Amino acid sequence: MNQSNTMKEIPEAERPYEKCERLGAGRLTDVELLAVLLRTGTRGENAVSLARRILYNAGETGILGIHQFSMERLKKIKGIGRVKAIQISCISELAKRLAKASYSNTLCFSRPDTIARYYMEDLRHEKQEVMKLLMLNSKAKLIGETNVSKGTVNSSLITPRELFIEALQKDAVSIVLMHNHPSGDPTPSREDMLTTKRIQDAGALIGIELLDHIIIGNNCYISFREEGILQKGF
Repeated sequence: MNQSNTMKEIPEAERPYEKCERLGAGRLTDVELLAVLLRTGTRGENAVSLARRILYNAGETGILGIHQFSMERLKKIKGIGRVKAIQISCISELAKRLAKASYSNTLCFSRPDTIARYYMEDLRHEKQEVMKLLMLNSKAKLIGETNVSKGTVNSSLITPRELFIEALQKDAVSIVLMHNHPSGDPTPSREDMLTTKRIQDAGALIGIELLDHIIIGNNCYISFREEGILQKGF
């Protein structure tokens, strides 16, 4: 597809709107899909060319790189102002919510794979480590979730006291910890092990069971429960 300044200069059969109508959205390239959602280009540049530049700025990750764009970074791309930065941010958020919603009916807290799938899009694109606390009732139903830390998951920074205050306020019977590794490798670190041990021991004293600690990587995860780490007592 050429770098025409206006959509009218692109052959009609190659224009994203017409192509989608004729062949379906599944036949559009990533660039064409983004161009349709952007609707318009900028001065001297059509939406297709602008979409191509945006994905080029995303680097080797391509369309997944959109999740990494902050509003500030988007505005640094020539032709992206306030409105288009908002559009792209909303596209990214919509994609995350669609992915999460598609797994909502399969979520089961006795199955780590369903938990990991449900929260995968929330966490795998984060540039920093984020730890979530999932609180469950006596029927293992989710009654609350909260972020307990952002940054390196460090056993000295995450205090069981603050974590369990939150769980007690919700009348939680059990909890699940979850955090991401921005590197994409979910292998537990020494700090991950120490943090989990401290929280498991504290929960045992007050009667709130730590069911699992799940670490999210790039489309992969590790469950302490599945790996038998919790049962082994470290």
